[in-house]
Amino acid sequence: MTETSQPFQTYDVAVIGGGPAGLAAAIALADTGARVALVARRQAYADNRTTALLGGSTAFLDRLDVWRRCADQSAALTTMRLVDDTHRLIRAPEVKFTSQEIGLDAFGHNIANRDLMVALEARADELSNLARIDDDAESIVPDESQASVRTRQGQALSARLIVGADGRQSLCRDAAGIEVKSRRLDQAALTFNIGVSRPHRNTSTEFHTPQGPCVIVPLPGQRCSVVWVASPNEAARLMALDDDQLSAANEKQMHSILGRVEVEPGRHLFPLAIEEPRQVAKNRIVLVGEAAHVIPPIGAQGLNMGLRDAADIAGIVGTAMSSGEDIGAAVVLARFEKARRSDISSRTFAIDMANRSLLSDLLPVQLLRGVGMQLMGSVGPLRRLAMREGLAPSWRRSALGKRDLPGL
Repeated sequence: MTETSQPFQTYDVAVIGGGPAGLAAAIALADTGARVALVARRQAYADNRTTALLGGSTAFLDRLDVWRRCADQSAALTTMRLVDDTHRLIRAPEVKFTSQEIGLDAFGHNIANRDLMVALEARADELSNLARIDDDAESIVPDESQASVRTRQGQALSARLIVGADGRQSLCRDAAGIEVKSRRLDQAALTFNIGVSRPHRNTSTEFHTPQGPCVIVPLPGQRCSVVWVASPNEAARLMALDDDQLSAANEKQMHSILGRVEVEPGRHLFPLAIEEPRQVAKNRIVLVGEAAHVIPPIGAQGLNMGLRDAADIAGIVGTAMSSGEDIGAAVVLARFEKARRSDISSRTFAIDMANRSLLSDLLPVQLLRGVGMQLMGSVGPLRRLAMREGLAPSWRRSALGKRDLPGL
């Protein structure tokens, strides 16, 4: 993958945006034989956030020859606990999910985003038909036969298909004329990593509080990542604490289940929202990652959905190319829309409802939530169904790891 001098300026696909979803899409598309341009500045990934990659995602990354490069920097997730810590009149019982119950060694693996990015970049560099335009896109203009892209430094290129992986403020989405439904939540998420004095035993624990979940996810060694969702004011207060104070507050929230907590340097605070475009494909442009869906950090769905976006567009493009179709034609884009719409809508709805039920002070809602948790905890078939659906929708007929996940 070259930096700025490419052997061609007309491509089959141009991927705009170089985050994990964009890089994965570019690699997967190049694997189909398509000539791909990745338009994104190459820069150090300073964020210390992590991602819980579920089994289908790691299988997809393995087939892209990415996962072997970073697997040893991840921690397996074999047990997931949901703990009602609301202290309300009606509380749900604790629910525990184990991967062995559905025939898996692990639900997935938690990895630092920067380690995943290094592996993706290394694989992308090896692909001769994947050209890197080390710049940001400034304008995108689709027409009947192709889409034209101009970068901030004035480089011009064209492609039959644009893959918009350029995040929440998507230039690609605007260029396609796609409207987005957006709702700001009265919540913010504080993320940081911790060292703990007791082994985590590859168990992820999600404490449900009246303001949102506090999720503790294993990392290699005696370390964990934390996503602490709270009201904006409370999240800002926690953000302002020094390391010792935040360590004590987090240990208290965790009920000392992992012993002494020591907060590591680096933390991030960001407001939460739900965003869902009315379409994910239009005018020679398809959307992936946060350009296509923004949801709260509940249930480890965000990047896993983005990788399913990447897998689906690569599969659709590969099939279209083999049959001689125009990969940016409306009929091809309609296949991507159909493939992704149910997954995005159902996941967004489920996470929104789970979040609303947690925040609600209404006794009927609390009762309904408690009954649902009780059923999942005590009824084996329902619990196993919940685990399988959490990993990937059972109705999917995608290349995203289906053959590697029993029952999916």
